[in-house]
Amino acid sequence: MEIASPQPSADEGSHLAVDIGGSLIKLVYSSNNSEPDGKGKQSSKECSGVSNDSNDYPVLGGRLHFAKFETSKINDCLEFISSKQLHRHGRWRHEAAGHDKDTIKATGGGAYRFADLFKEKLGVGLDKVDEMDCLVSGANFLLNNAFLLVNNCGSLLFEGATNFTDVKPDRGATNFTELNHDMGQAPVMELSAHWVLELYDPLEVGVYFPLALRVLGDTAVHPEAFTYINGREEYVQIDPNDLYPYLLVNIGSGVSMIKVDGDGKFERVSGTSVGGGTFWGLGRLLTNCKSFDELLELSHNGNNRVIDMLVGDIYGGTDYMKIGLTSTTIASSFGKAISENKELGDYRPEDISRSLLRMISNNIGQISYLNALRFGLKRIFFGGFFIRGHAYTMDTISVAVHFWSKGEAQAMFLKHEGFLGALGAFMSYETHGIDTIITPSS
Repeated sequence: MEIASPQPSADEGSHLAVDIGGSLIKLVYSSNNSEPDGKGKQSSKECSGVSNDSNDYPVLGGRLHFAKFETSKINDCLEFISSKQLHRHGRWRHEAAGHDKDTIKATGGGAYRFADLFKEKLGVGLDKVDEMDCLVSGANFLLNNAFLLVNNCGSLLFEGATNFTDVKPDRGATNFTELNHDMGQAPVMELSAHWVLELYDPLEVGVYFPLALRVLGDTAVHPEAFTYINGREEYVQIDPNDLYPYLLVNIGSGVSMIKVDGDGKFERVSGTSVGGGTFWGLGRLLTNCKSFDELLELSHNGNNRVIDMLVGDIYGGTDYMKIGLTSTTIASSFGKAISENKELGDYRPEDISRSLLRMISNNIGQISYLNALRFGLKRIFFGGFFIRGHAYTMDTISVAVHFWSKGEAQAMFLKHEGFLGALGAFMSYETHGIDTIITPSS
């Protein structure tokens, strides 16, 4: 998934958090900018959204921005932070345990490795937050996002009874319409281009309270989680009361598998060293690609059957249905390379990339399901920048989970897959990153 980097002015930043992994650096930062809505500027107290390349998700009092950099190009990341002055507005004063310095929240192994570099280049310290804590916190927040918005957005927009009365439709407000509702005609307040907050007056005294969120017009606003089946994304509305337990599979340079039982309740139950770093590293050696994205792009036009040995190659083109294997099932990844008189240069980089992606994705899908089976979990969420919304990757993982579970388990993916750790670090600010988003740090 390619993330568009927003361009805030120097005075818009509020908080900044970084997740520095072995392959990529992920940034999450907030801004308090007001944007024109076509009728004038929105209030600084309005809810806006989480921005990526094509979706807005409402959060409190501002907008969350996402950006990524290769860890090997950390100086580009530092230059980006400096040019946007994010380290000036995205810091907080750490006064605990004798500390008195400006810091920004950071997670991942690079928070230790590059702490001195951040201090040297930006003059800020890194307040290190546990990596697993951040992954789970970020995932839980995203999966509960719509419900958190109802409760918190109401309290943020309407800070007391006097403010409730100020938003009555008969006060001349132009951003109210009437909606049919079980209780009668209910006024609504536009929160962004996508969302409206429906209000109601239970005592009929002109004091309005937030009731429910609704999609504005015909805009398609999707939940965070979705499945990928037969080339189609199917969005899934998760009930927070039925969310736990679940298995979180974070695919970064390596893979961590975490059983999540609730907020702050989790256990890393397994993992594998064969992950995104493996794909990138082997792909670079075998194809001379210079970047992860270039390697993924190659796989679009590849054919793994040129390199992988299939069941049909062994059984003369027929299935082996006695044990449930079709002729197109991969019997051995890269298996054909041992029986053909070819050198590396005789194979297309596209086919190598495709076979490599298939091998790693299949492996991750299988191990994930076996761990879900171990703990009796039917819901598996996949995150991490290895996925990047790539159709073939999601399809391979989904097929692997479906195959090994005999259709009983389902792979689900997250729209903001690669930013779970950074978002969790962002939320770990002194007030958990929620009720301070509206106020810029000084």
